[in-house]
Amino acid sequence: MTRVIDQEELRRREYVGRINRVMDYVQANLAGDLRLETLAQVASFSPFHFHRVFKLVVGETLNDFIRRIRVGAAANRLLHNPRESITEIAVACGYSSPSAFAREFRNAFGTSATQFRHGGRSGVSKIRQGESKTSQAEGKKGEDSPSGGDYTPRDLVTRRREMKFSVEVKQMPEWNVVYARHIGAYNKIGEAFERLFKWAGPRSLVRFPETKSLAVYHDSPEVTDPSKLRSDACLTVPSGTKVDGEIGTMKIPGGLFAVAHVEIDMTEFGEAWDKVIGEWMPKSGYQPDNRMCYELYLNDPDTHPQKKWIVDICEPVRPL
Repeated sequence: MTRVIDQEELRRREYVGRINRVMDYVQANLAGDLRLETLAQVASFSPFHFHRVFKLVVGETLNDFIRRIRVGAAANRLLHNPRESITEIAVACGYSSPSAFAREFRNAFGTSATQFRHGGRSGVSKIRQGESKTSQAEGKKGEDSPSGGDYTPRDLVTRRREMKFSVEVKQMPEWNVVYARHIGAYNKIGEAFERLFKWAGPRSLVRFPETKSLAVYHDSPEVTDPSKLRSDACLTVPSGTKVDGEIGTMKIPGGLFAVAHVEIDMTEFGEAWDKVIGEWMPKSGYQPDNRMCYELYLNDPDTHPQKKWIVDICEPVRPL
């Protein structure tokens, strides 16, 4: 009997297939161009979203994966290419210097490359015993994980805490906004909103429910130091509104968006984004687009019986 594969499974496989291509590319180009932009192109994802998708599929960050593959390849060459010098191996595996390789190797295996080479297969045996104990411990912590093993792509994460969550793909308008920029951890963007409201209030620009409140995020928290993350606290205003000082103005492009309607507390914003990108998106027939993504706030959490935020997470999309 021929097994019928539904469309969600086909789309999920498309995502996993793209990430597999990246993994293959990394393996074949350890000393080549492994910049985020290059690998995102290999996967046909935007750089902003690629890191999150990669981590949810593989179970580790892109940087961790590259480090692991590099040091593993170096260890294999140390064992099987005795005529290659350690410096030659370091260069071939993409390390910027012998000292960088030495640090990475010791961090990974707890021994120097020279000692590892001299220890031969007995050294490998000891390392594998240590890895086995680590894997067993991790297995006890996550027995229900869909992972097929530590070194194979995982299925997309599906076990999430219950939250009110629904997604609709629809056309969103272009927003003309004023904004106050925040540099730092995304969960501190409230500081920018305070500055924005202090500026907008006296100018009679805050007129709820006509006025919309949004937060735009410019950097991926997976790859950017938290102290350097850029986000904008925004209020919609009539076109032509004059700004001054630190307050800026911009247009947030409209178009086709996946709009996730969620009801969450302050600790669940990251989890809600993961549900959109990591769970809903691979089954949807869509992929993230390069336009701005944002949160559209729909209530005052102080008036909610459970002090929760009602939010539309707006992710620009295009067909897969």
